[in-house]
Order: sequence, then structure tokens, then C-alpha cells
Amino acid sequence: MCPSADQLATIEPQRVCIIKPSSMGDVVHAMPILSALRARWPSAHLCWVVNRPFKDLLEGHRDLDEVIVYDRGRKGVDPSGIASMASLLSRLRRGRYDLTIDLQGLFRSAMMVAAAGSPIRVGMADAREGARWFYTHRVDAPRLGMHAVDRALKVARTFGVPAIEPTYNLPIGPDDHRWAADRLAGLPRPRIVLNLGAQWQTKRWPPEHFATVGRRAFEELGAGLIAVGSTGDRPLVDALKRELDPIPVVDLSGQTTLPRLAAVCLASDLVVSNDTGPLHLAVAVGARAIGIYTCTDPGLTGPYGPLAISVRTGVHCAASFLKSCGRLDCMAELRPARVWTAVVCQLQDTHGTG
Repeated sequence: MCPSADQLATIEPQRVCIIKPSSMGDVVHAMPILSALRARWPSAHLCWVVNRPFKDLLEGHRDLDEVIVYDRGRKGVDPSGIASMASLLSRLRRGRYDLTIDLQGLFRSAMMVAAAGSPIRVGMADAREGARWFYTHRVDAPRLGMHAVDRALKVARTFGVPAIEPTYNLPIGPDDHRWAADRLAGLPRPRIVLNLGAQWQTKRWPPEHFATVGRRAFEELGAGLIAVGSTGDRPLVDALKRELDPIPVVDLSGQTTLPRLAAVCLASDLVVSNDTGPLHLAVAVGARAIGIYTCTDPGLTGPYGPLAISVRTGVHCAASFLKSCGRLDCMAELRPARVWTAVVCQLQDTHGTG
């Protein structure tokens, strides 16, 4: 017999499957549910379904027993993606989970929920693409009215977890810290990480703006500059370096795993980033950070915690969540001087500027 909503706080599942395959920032925002559920069910088997590019965020996590890696394949429907989904669904059917929690809330994740066949299936009340109809219980945590971290923790409270401060416990190993220390050896402080990439056109603050901030940091503070990003961010990083020349930049774009990137952020004094995964990774490991917000809303996906602040545009269409735009007025309105003010504020209590 399926428990009522009020009875969810008393259940004692032995096998729990969390479904949150993507994206990087969304996975990071959801991670506090792990320590919350582990405290509630110390002996339960906890697993997480995640897309392959983000598996390093979870593998080795102290509160996880199993990571199920999902190879989505290319965007859209293709043979490799279909085969991968079929394999994943088969594995989930064999998992014999007592409880499945869908934090993605899309049709694709709902298929995973159905395959797991758990007697208790929990998801968000505002899940999209019909996913909510696959759940036995729906949590009212509105996507457009609550920060993503708070949404995940509200799901945890459904199971009797008290209100807690979020903890992430990202798995970063000694080798990752050594790698970061080697790459940054001799770099003056304050060390400032610049992350220029983002999948959406409307999130990418221009390289010349980043360069203006970096130049002031070098000339006024003697800062050491570090550029990070994926291989696909190479054109942005190259543009940054051209704008800054002859100011030196430690270019780590395309070289970091996610744990190494986290270690670089920890070994630095400040991370300046667009609203994208590395920003939220930096905040989760306790690095000081500034998030630059143009088309998205920091109230929903902003850097979460006391060491991070957001600088947002003031244009009329701010937080439109449009992935592309023909005008990009926000990029012109959000001037480097405003971000520089935030940089100075963030560095006041760090080594090299006090």
C-alpha cells in the first residue's frame, strides 16, 4: 500500500534512486539532498543517475553507494542515444528500488522513474512534459519561485529531514589538489579565475568585459589571472588573451576535470563567472565567487552561500531566460565597472588586498 503524503516522513526505504542527469549547475544545486537523505537513512543504498560528463561530481561522494552513468548521445534521437536509454532502463528495472526521486522533471527522466518501478515515486508538482503523472507523490516547490538548492532540500524535508544548511561534499582527491598547486605555482595573489563560457548565447558576458576587469585586477592589485573553460570555450579564451596582451594569463581551458577545476577554484582567491556550471561548482567547494547575470535570475539559480554575490543587468528584459537574442542589450548595460566594484568588495578580506 502506497503511503499518504503525510506518511512519507516515516518511511524507511532500503534502496533509493535519485534521478538528476543534468546539467552541471543543476546537479551541483541538487547535491545537498545527498547528505540530508544519508542523515535520515544511514543504512540505505543511495544511487544517482547522471549524464556521463558530470559523473566526476558524484563518483567517490561519501554519501553515495552507486552512480549510474547515462550516455545520452548526441542531441536529439539517434541510435546510440536510443541504445543507451534502453540499457539504462533495463538496469533501473533490475535495481529493485523502494523509492525513486525525480529531480529533473522531464519526460526523459519520467521514463527512468517508470522503469525503476518503485512503489513510491516522488517528483516536483511543476514537472514538465507530463512527467508529474508518473509520480505517486508530488512536492510543491515551484521552479519559478524558489532557489534550486532550496527546492532539493524541500524534497528532503518531505521525508522527515529537518531544515538544514546545505552541504555538498564534492569528491576532490589529493591528486587534484596537487595538480592545481603545480599549475598555479608562482602565480601572484590575489588569484582570480575567469570563466567566460556558457551554453546560452545570452549568458556569455563579452570577453572584452572580462578583459577590462582582469586588466584592472592586474594593474591595481597585482593579481594573477587564470582562464578556465571547456575545449569549446577556446575562442572566448583566445579573445580574452588578445585583449589582455601582454598581461600574462594562466590558460587552463580544456585541461581540467571537474575535480581539478574545483581544486583550482579553492587554490584561488576569487572566481568571476557567467551563470554556468563552474560558478556553482566553485561555490559548492567554498570558493569566493561573483556570478554575472544577464538573462537568468540569481534568485532561482544564483550562487548560493555567504561567499558568493551576483551582479545582474538592469535592462527591462532581465531574467527573460531566452537562450538567444538579436539585441543583447544586457551585455552593453552590464558594464565592467559594476563587476569591478564587486571584485574589490569580495577581495577585501582575502590575501593580497587587505
